[in-house]
Amino acid sequence: MIRNVFVLNVGSSSVKYKVLDADTGEVFADGIIERIGEYGSPVPDHAAALELVRGQNPGAVMEAVGHRVVHGGTRFVRATLIDDEVEAEIEALADLAPLHNPPALAGIRAARAALPDLPHVAVFDTAFHATISPAARDYAIDADVAARTRIRRFGFHGTSHRYVSRVAAEVLGRVGDPQLKLVVLHLGNGASATAVQGGRSLDTSMGLTPLEGLVMGTRSGDIDPAIPLYLAREHGYTTEQLDELLNRRSGLLGLSGRSDMRELVAAAESGDERARHALDVYVHRLRRYIGGYAAELGGIDALVFTAGVGENSDYIRRRAVAGLEFLGLSIDPELNAVRSHEPRFISPAGSPAAVLVIPTNEELEIARETQAAVAQG
Repeated sequence: MIRNVFVLNVGSSSVKYKVLDADTGEVFADGIIERIGEYGSPVPDHAAALELVRGQNPGAVMEAVGHRVVHGGTRFVRATLIDDEVEAEIEALADLAPLHNPPALAGIRAARAALPDLPHVAVFDTAFHATISPAARDYAIDADVAARTRIRRFGFHGTSHRYVSRVAAEVLGRVGDPQLKLVVLHLGNGASATAVQGGRSLDTSMGLTPLEGLVMGTRSGDIDPAIPLYLAREHGYTTEQLDELLNRRSGLLGLSGRSDMRELVAAAESGDERARHALDVYVHRLRRYIGGYAAELGGIDALVFTAGVGENSDYIRRRAVAGLEFLGLSIDPELNAVRSHEPRFISPAGSPAAVLVIPTNEELEIARETQAAVAQG
């Protein structure tokens, strides 16, 4: 069985990479190539970036390549060995993820050309959420329109949610328990919540696109769907302006002028009213999803925080859980203040439900899913 996996996370102008042991998690090489294709850059395209990566790591042993792909549509519900047909399907899904799938495809093509003798595997952010219930999946719009235009909830951050859910089961001593009920909060600049039972996603906050759900760094999350219609009809906003507003000028940035959580918390604690209000809105949305998913699951065994904000902001964790004792959730202030790169409890001993902080490791999850896909052929 292969072990050393070259993990690629390709953006429009960057390539993040790691070479790691899928069994142990040991990292042999990692880095990032930026400004690909930009004016004056020495890296004209993704093929040149791959050659640069290989030149920087001549001794790295690679047995397979795992590619992060954001959108797998309805066809790709697990990690998939890449061939020409799979490439074509990923390209066809570009209209659902125009900012993410095209650069991922460019990376796939460059890597397959540079490393033709290795198996290449696509690991899809949407795949973990293929198990969400039809009631959670479908929007209440005309069913024929939805089917024709592929409008449904897909969900994102799937590799993170899958990894964190697995580690949570290990920490709780309930691996393989089909009744284990988790609410996982992936809180970074992009943020999403997922209801997980027995290691399977039942519902998730992001939808057709990563715009829906929680308040994020620059994204609005949930809003009245008539707002874009109103702005277009009464104020002349174009689709491009609406996209810019909701994806890049909303969320914490839109509310406060800041998107960095550390800056926001410091400003709020210094009396900045806009910062305080932005955090109130952010936490209100978090708590609404925690309570909603606890109801959907029929109870909660653990609330799990992960990603940059979830792992590092004791302020957000404290405010998100405050007053949720009726769900069995509470936080020990001393445990919550601890900084660590290890999975840990921050709830008091003997709590009816656990509160956990689990650092995510999407690269390791991609490596392991790549390993499994290659083993299955």
